[in-house]
Formats: sequence, C-alpha cells, structure tokens
Amino acid sequence: MNILKSAAARRSLQVIASGLMVTLVAGCGMSSLTSGIGGGMLGGSSSSNTEIASVSEDQLLTAAKADYNTTASAGIDAAHNCPRFIVSPTGNHVTIYEQGRIGDALAVMHRGEITKTARECYIENGRVTVKYGFSGRVLLGPRGQAGTIRLPVNVYVNDPRREKLTQDAMAVDVAVSVDRPIGYFSVVRTVSFPLQEGTRPAEYEVLVGFDRNLPNAG
Repeated sequence: MNILKSAAARRSLQVIASGLMVTLVAGCGMSSLTSGIGGGMLGGSSSSNTEIASVSEDQLLTAAKADYNTTASAGIDAAHNCPRFIVSPTGNHVTIYEQGRIGDALAVMHRGEITKTARECYIENGRVTVKYGFSGRVLLGPRGQAGTIRLPVNVYVNDPRREKLTQDAMAVDVAVSVDRPIGYFSVVRTVSFPLQEGTRPAEYEVLVGFDRNLPNAG
C-alpha cells in the first residue's frame, strides 16, 4: 500500500510539473496554467479572476475550490457605484523556484494564484467603506516541500487619478503535501477612505496582488 501510495503521489507531482513546464515554455500567463490544471486534473473551468456575489470567506473558498464562473457582484448602494475591486495584472500569480533556476518548470517549489474576487460597499457622509474578498490556490511544484506555505499579498486603494491613497499588507498561509499538492485560501477585509471633492465612488479602485519581491520569484 505504501509503495502504491508513493507511486500515486509521484504521478500527481509529475502531472503538475508537466503543466507548469508547458505553460512556462510557451510563455503563457496565469489563465493558461489555471486552464490546464483546472480543466484537466481538477475538472474545473478555465475561468480566472472571476468576481462572485458573496463577500464571505466560506463562499470565496467554495468558489475557489469549485472554480465556477459567475460574474455578479455584491453591493449595498448598487454595485456599479462602488469602487472597482480588481486583481493586479502583475500580481495575479507568483511562482517560487529553486535558487538560481528561475524559469525552469522542473525547479518550481510552489505557485500561488488569485482566482476569485467579491466586494460590496457602504457610502455614508462622504466616506466609502469597501468590504472585499479574494480567494485562490497554491500548487506544490516538483521541487516543493510539504508544509505550510506563506505568500505575502498587497492591497492598494487608488484615487481617480490612480494615485495611491492607502495600502495594506497581509499574507496567506496554505498547507500542502505530496498527497494534497493543491491547497486553497480565502481572505475578507474592509477598507475605508474619504471621497475627494467632485469625485464618485466608482472612480476609485481597490487592487489586490501577490508581492512578487520575493527571493527566487518569477
């Protein structure tokens, strides 16, 4: 049984390694990797960065695991009048490699992906409060080690001129192992800021993304 279990675990990691290699060699981004693993190994859809309609950690976690595609957004004062909540184009994923082997699919330690978002807002007395959430997954690579992986995440609020108003730093912790090489995370937070004179809430944006200033990140 132990021999069969070890063989199955090795095959699981080989599948992930193959998917990572194809994606990196082809020069593709996150959506291609998500499509390859989600559509093949997990049986999910190829959607990425999809906004869902409930701002709760449980709902976001369920969405990340199911990888279903919904585009409705939650809102109190009508979603269209809320600040946009988007995943940074440069921070939607991060891949950590063995030292000196960045870009080598066979040297991947682990990879983090943000795949789902949700937000709602409250507007009162010239101040906007945004309740936002995001979720995703961490994949163990062929050179990864079992344990808890911590990946830092940054959140920014930009004004209508795309100047930074405020920022928040946090981290997601995900447990992975050879038997369970894919782990999931979800986060829900709240940010509040004053409306500048002559501006509307919809002109602001909240961005979330992995901090890519990490050793051996690619």
